[in-house]
Amino acid sequence: MEALALRLPPRAAIGDNPAVLGEALRDEVNLAVWERQLPLHISDYARCLLGLGEPLSESLTLELPDPEAPIDLSNLARRFADIDGHAGFLADVAWLVRAFACLLDARRIGLRLRRLDRAMCPRYHVDHVPLRLITTYAGAGSHWLQEGQMPRSRLGDPAAEPAAVPAGQTLAAGHVALFKGEKWLGNEGRGVIHRSPDVLPGEARLLLTLDWLA
Repeated sequence: MEALALRLPPRAAIGDNPAVLGEALRDEVNLAVWERQLPLHISDYARCLLGLGEPLSESLTLELPDPEAPIDLSNLARRFADIDGHAGFLADVAWLVRAFACLLDARRIGLRLRRLDRAMCPRYHVDHVPLRLITTYAGAGSHWLQEGQMPRSRLGDPAAEPAAVPAGQTLAAGHVALFKGEKWLGNEGRGVIHRSPDVLPGEARLLLTLDWLA
C-alpha cells in the first residue's frame, strides 16, 4: 500500500483546522493548507505596517534545542513595535514556529519576514527545500497548481502556464500552507508547483516563510 501511495499523483490537503497541516507528512500530499481566519488585531497590525510604506526584510535562524523553551522573537519587526497589535503578531509567529518545529521535530528553523511590492517569483516553479511554511499576513497569497495542470518539464516557461489561475488555488491572507519541495525524501519530481501573485501598483504583501534547516 505504501509503494502504491508513492505512485499516485501528489495532491493537496485543505481544511479549516490546524490539524490539516499534519497531512503534509503523508507521501501522497505535497501541499497542506489551513484556511484560517486571522484575528482582527493581527490583520489590522499587518495592514498598518504595510501602510507605512517602509521597507522590511528580516531573516532569523532560530535554534530550538529544547522544544519547550520560549521562542525569542523580540527583535522581529522591532522598528514597528509601536503599532497596536505588535505583541499579538509576535505571539502568532511564535505559535507557527512552534507548530512547524513540533511537526518535523526540527531543531533549527530559518525565518524570513518581508514586505513585498512586486511578485518575488512570478513564474511557476518548485522549491528545492524539504518543507516550507508560507503565510501572508496582508495582501495577496501564492498561487498553486494541481498535478497535471502544467508540464514539469516546462516550469519557468510562460507559454506553458495556465492562462488563468485555477479556481480555488490561491491562498488568502491568513492561510497557512506547507509547501513540500524537491528535497523532501521520496518527493523528487513531486514538489508542489506554485508562484508569487502579481502585486498591483500601490499595494504590498507581508509575507512570512519558515524553512526546516535541521
